[in-house]
Amino acid sequence: MTSPSIVWLRDDLRLADNPALVAAVERGEPVVVLFLLDDETDGLRPLGGASRWWLHHSLAALAESLQAVGGRLTLRRGPQARELPRLVDEVGAGAVFWNRRYGLAARDADAGLKSSLRERGLDVRSFQANLMFEPWTIQTGQGQPFKVFTPFWRACLDRPEPRHPEAAPDELHVPHATPDSDDLDSWALLPTTPDWSAGLRDAWTPGEASALDTLERFATGHLADYGLRDEPAQEATSHLSPHLRFGEVSPFQVWHRMRGDLAPDAREQASGFLRELVWREFNHTVLFANPHLATKNYRPEFDAFPWHELEPGELEAWQQGTTGIPLVDAGMRELWTTGYMHNRVRMVTASFLVKNLLADWRVGEQWFWDTLVDADEANNPANWQWTAGSGADAAPYFRVFNPVLQADKFDKHRDYVRRWVPEVDTDSYPEPMVDLKASRRAALDAYEAMRRTTRTE
Repeated sequence: MTSPSIVWLRDDLRLADNPALVAAVERGEPVVVLFLLDDETDGLRPLGGASRWWLHHSLAALAESLQAVGGRLTLRRGPQARELPRLVDEVGAGAVFWNRRYGLAARDADAGLKSSLRERGLDVRSFQANLMFEPWTIQTGQGQPFKVFTPFWRACLDRPEPRHPEAAPDELHVPHATPDSDDLDSWALLPTTPDWSAGLRDAWTPGEASALDTLERFATGHLADYGLRDEPAQEATSHLSPHLRFGEVSPFQVWHRMRGDLAPDAREQASGFLRELVWREFNHTVLFANPHLATKNYRPEFDAFPWHELEPGELEAWQQGTTGIPLVDAGMRELWTTGYMHNRVRMVTASFLVKNLLADWRVGEQWFWDTLVDADEANNPANWQWTAGSGADAAPYFRVFNPVLQADKFDKHRDYVRRWVPEVDTDSYPEPMVDLKASRRAALDAYEAMRRTTRTE
């Protein structure tokens, strides 16, 4: 009789550098690789539409990769507290391994399962795989989480080099009686009526093989141009964010590739890119200490901010890219078409919504959550709060991104705008929905009103 090991995958859809999978192989028993789609456990945020599209294709790619080394992907749907023990019983598992998650609901669920399964005599272990610096390891001298990025970055650099990535297994053995698996198509993760995903299909290839290829092409190509990363028309960024979001590549793999063999001009840019990689880690540290980051202001004084209720059609104009502000419209159309938006333009479009339209940042965060292929529970709300001024290490509230000046500086030939808003110079393009100067003044007045309110309380 064998006692198989279950490897429970979540945000780590890869074979290489997967410590949970390594532990299962080293245990020497057959391996069951499980992915659970859990839309029912309280506190776990259901995926947005673009992320569900990505997940479908990433799981399909993972299944093929597992099959190539003799393994099999088991798909189950339902609450993890029910489905994981059920699978343990079905296969007679002797061990369950997973890689750690950092949101509060996920941590609580994992802790409960670890305790209950260990009480039954199973070997249950979790591993560090998706962050290089786990939140409780990087703290201030007073033992508190960092609230500002730059000292967090320096503290990370003062620690030992992140571990080197581990190789993918050459071979997996499955139980003689393999467990039943859901059919991926039955999960209906893909849009159908209408199918709005054509642009996503043109822009992306989910899966581990594509992630590693994207990393290598960036390291040997566009990394050298990373100094132009603020210009949205340039091919100067990595496009690794959705692959990192779904764990098709690990941050350890990215870090050490940037520390590896690079051309001289690329090596000059590597540190700046790694700083951005660690910004992702900082946001997860903020989430760890503030688990309601997507719904509550990090800075409680913003609870008194006088957000406006948008007029009919205003939110739709922003979502659809018909505001009459060319750079904002270009970014929102890029998002809807590809499930992605250039980072500089993300800041501009977010600033326009929360400062020029005075909409609550949570409105925009939810839209990005639903439409971005790289939306994750830490970066999406943390970056929205950064722009709104309510977050950790936030931009000062008076920093309002003027989309016209931003376009003049970073898209001076209008290549990006013309790509996404071809009618920009025609009579069919709408007039600006707000006056940028007047709406900036209104935002600053609202901020001062909030400050007066909090001072008198």
